[in-house]
Amino acid sequence: MRALMNARRRRTRNRLRLAMLAIVPMLGAGNASATEGALGRPVAGTSVLSGIGIVPTEPVWIANLETVYLDGSIGGDRQVPIAGQRSLGIDGELSLTLVSLLKVWGSYGGWAFASGFTLPYIWEKVTGTFAVGQANRTTSDRASNLYDMLFTPLEAGYQISENDHIALSFNIWAPTGKYNVTSLANPSLNNWTFVPQIAYTKTVPKYGLEFDAVMGFQFYTKNTATDYQNAPLFTLDVMGLKKFANGVGVGVVMGTVQQLGNDSGPAADRLDGFVGHDFTIGPIVTYETTLGGKRPLSASLRWVPSVVSTNRLKSTKTFMATATLVF
Repeated sequence: MRALMNARRRRTRNRLRLAMLAIVPMLGAGNASATEGALGRPVAGTSVLSGIGIVPTEPVWIANLETVYLDGSIGGDRQVPIAGQRSLGIDGELSLTLVSLLKVWGSYGGWAFASGFTLPYIWEKVTGTFAVGQANRTTSDRASNLYDMLFTPLEAGYQISENDHIALSFNIWAPTGKYNVTSLANPSLNNWTFVPQIAYTKTVPKYGLEFDAVMGFQFYTKNTATDYQNAPLFTLDVMGLKKFANGVGVGVVMGTVQQLGNDSGPAADRLDGFVGHDFTIGPIVTYETTLGGKRPLSASLRWVPSVVSTNRLKSTKTFMATATLVF
């Protein structure tokens, strides 16, 4: 009987270790999409996490600290809508730090439910070039403040089999950040964004392998200050990991963001809808352990440079680091 109880405890701890990063299935929340200013919600390759499709069945709290750094540009041969104007190319550098808290309520009818919120802080620098008479003028702007908050009213997970899990979530970006219509750098998009997502995790314990994927859609309301309407976005990130007995894991991450239709509004219409897409791929390193032998702790570091990018900030300097604790 004792051996059976110990085996159950080990299985529970293993599920929590896998699920500890499921707190942020909606993250990867830096700015890079072909939205107004080429600064949108998703960064391709940053939303997929280890155990993304697993929601713990036990009532627990999960805390997550994440930081995303991106330094990218759109060439001067393309015009970019920003601050109600059109820039000849754009350079953007940002550091986004997100603190998230998720409450897992427990399981009912085979499904496990959770809800949570994310408080982000952003530092960004944006440089654009604008036509002034017969000449061009290059202007830079910086901002450092709280970014738009992210809420997850509901996340629901289901265990398909011992090694297959899915998680459904509905996430909302609220325009809580400071916004100035004349600024190039803004800690807000000045719109609501609704993000339904589905995530999947498959483990192959015999070989220490794990496969994760997350697919989502982003629906934006209009920025009433500039009359700019972002088109919906489709996002897909996938990851393969090889995990070792010492807690270290190594793998590959791939991600894409595809715009579904044209942006609209005065600036977007002059740019034929400013349709954008991109694809990223890069390595990831993870580490899992426990604090005091019972509180799962996980960390990860990845580099996901752009391979192909249109009307988005193309970057070879996109990094993300995470740390997650279950308690």
